Amino acid sequence: MHTVALATAGELLHFEFGVAYEIFGNPPPGEPWYDVLLCGPESIQVGPFTVKPDHGLDRLVDADTVIVPACADVDVPPPTELVDAVRAAYEAGARVASLCTGAFVLGAAGLLDGRRATTHWGHAKELSARFPLADVDPDVLYTDNGNVLTAAGKAAAVDLCLHLVHLDHGAAVANAVARRLVVPPHRDGGQAQFVATPVPASGDHMLSQLLGWAQERLDQPLTVTDLARHANTSPRHLTRLFRSVTGQTPLQWLLTQRVRRAQELLESTDQSIHSVATNTGMGTATTLRRQFKRVVGVPPDTYRRSFQTPASA
Repeated sequence: MHTVALATAGELLHFEFGVAYEIFGNPPPGEPWYDVLLCGPESIQVGPFTVKPDHGLDRLVDADTVIVPACADVDVPPPTELVDAVRAAYEAGARVASLCTGAFVLGAAGLLDGRRATTHWGHAKELSARFPLADVDPDVLYTDNGNVLTAAGKAAAVDLCLHLVHLDHGAAVANAVARRLVVPPHRDGGQAQFVATPVPASGDHMLSQLLGWAQERLDQPLTVTDLARHANTSPRHLTRLFRSVTGQTPLQWLLTQRVRRAQELLESTDQSIHSVATNTGMGTATTLRRQFKRVVGVPPDTYRRSFQTPASA
């Protein structure tokens, strides 16, 4: 069983801590899941709650994944024993992820040197100044360097945790967890932290309607002109709106949705690669393989072998 250790030391923010515990500590029905450990030197106050660790920080070195929740005060140096334990876990082969200001612990451990990292945009400048060897990007939701990951503030912690579930269990399971949490499927890390025109929950927003309309037609050869015509606006204005809301151009967003749909079909059906390409609007198996590998990192055949469910197989 994959072990996820939450580092419970210092002063923590309860939202990010709660997000990690909720996602990794509650398995979907019938799914093999994570073994979650609370690791810290003593009981601590996390917001209004008292958290009593069941293991010491030395247990981090045995974990497969270490989650460092958000620090309550970045002006207070993180406990030395926490920094040492996180570094030791990384050196032992653990995947280490920080949520929001937990990035300051990773920086103190030297894990951000030469890597892309992020944190809440309000603390990004300080993170960059304190750890000048890190490539701090204040404009993304999360970064993934393989075995070192960082998330921006609050809701981005949900995105990074779902991203980890996606990596370990596939898109269908990550989407099931998102549905349980009543949040959208995990957003790509490259999306903007701050959106000037967020999509309201109601369905009467122009872009919200358009996104739903387009997702129902991913098998069709949609263009920016098609989207703009349906939204009754100009392609130029639509592109500006897409960038402000999603952090992507319309075509980038379409490609992301097509790849996500392809992941679901590869996991849940036995359709041929050619059929998946057709049903996701990729056109040909060659195009699907090229775009899928560029976005996901592996060819669709390899992805299917890793994540196809027994029932669909």
